[in-house]
Amino acid sequence: MSGAGVDFHRIYERHAGEYDAMVAAEDCDGNLLPALQGIAPLAGAAVLEVGAGTGRVTRLLLDAGARVVASEPALAMLAVARRHTAHLPAARCALLGADALALPVRAGWADVAIAGWALGHLRSWHPGAWRETIARGLTEMDRALRPGGTLIVIETLGTGEERPLPPSPELAEYYAWLEGEQEMERLAIRTDYRFPDPGAAARATGFFFGGEFAARVQREGWSRIPECTGLWWRRTVVGH
Repeated sequence: MSGAGVDFHRIYERHAGEYDAMVAAEDCDGNLLPALQGIAPLAGAAVLEVGAGTGRVTRLLLDAGARVVASEPALAMLAVARRHTAHLPAARCALLGADALALPVRAGWADVAIAGWALGHLRSWHPGAWRETIARGLTEMDRALRPGGTLIVIETLGTGEERPLPPSPELAEYYAWLEGEQEMERLAIRTDYRFPDPGAAARATGFFFGGEFAARVQREGWSRIPECTGLWWRRTVVGH
């Protein structure tokens, strides 16, 4: 998640198909799922996913044997995610049109709660009250978790970067808050994109990351775009 000046609300409502095609090329080495499984077992787990987008992570969780309840406020994105998972019974996968700050789920049912590239948007959308706003989202995730459950936040550590680095001072402040006040551990992994050629890479990513980024992709000759991703996590206190 980067792209200064990009209207993400508009993208999520009007360009869900392009977004889905772009993220299909992400994590070409398949590093994300093993990283998640290294933090918390997923086979047979009840998982809450916040900000499911078009369901890329949702499908990883399902492939790992989890039962997933996922929320997504952008209805166009949700429609794509539902098409991807329409063959599954509701007992395996339920997709809800809901905001991260008010999840229509009961308390204490989830083994794992994951917010993938979702809460970080609140850092820029609520600049004067981002701590309180993101804390509300984390509280909703904590509410859904069983005692001893695992809360995981996934965020960008740089698209177009070979080494993990927060892409802005604002996100750096947010990540420090996760590690400090929220007492989360962090793991950094690579989740590179792979496209047929640099032109395809620029076309697929420019609408989301901006024209300057697309020009960089062409200039660097990238068909494989480096990307670093961070996973922050903590266990819910028993008796919470």
